[in-house]
Amino acid sequence: MKSASALDALSALAHPTRLDAFRRLVRSEPEGLSTGQLVDASGLTQSTFSSHLAILVGAGLVLPEKRGRQMIQRANIEVLRDLMLFLAKDCCEGRAELCEPLVAELSHCC
Repeated sequence: MKSASALDALSALAHPTRLDAFRRLVRSEPEGLSTGQLVDASGLTQSTFSSHLAILVGAGLVLPEKRGRQMIQRANIEVLRDLMLFLAKDCCEGRAELCEPLVAELSHCC
């Protein structure tokens, strides 16, 4: 991941509504959620939420998928992985033992 892409993703996640929606989508993988489900969970109007969703899609964090008459939104796990690796790749100047708690935490969460 390049710095510009990382900045786009981090910027997109730097809002409570978008962060909450993305985390909700990550939890719902691989099925995803309909746009309506996300709108309902946000408590916002459709038009307000759509602008937030567009930012997440533009940053590559969310993948919209048409299923019948519904738009299903899915977290782009590949971009999430790339972002996490970008942030942690140079962790601790190559001293992997300092990052072991992070790795251990991640291995127990999923």
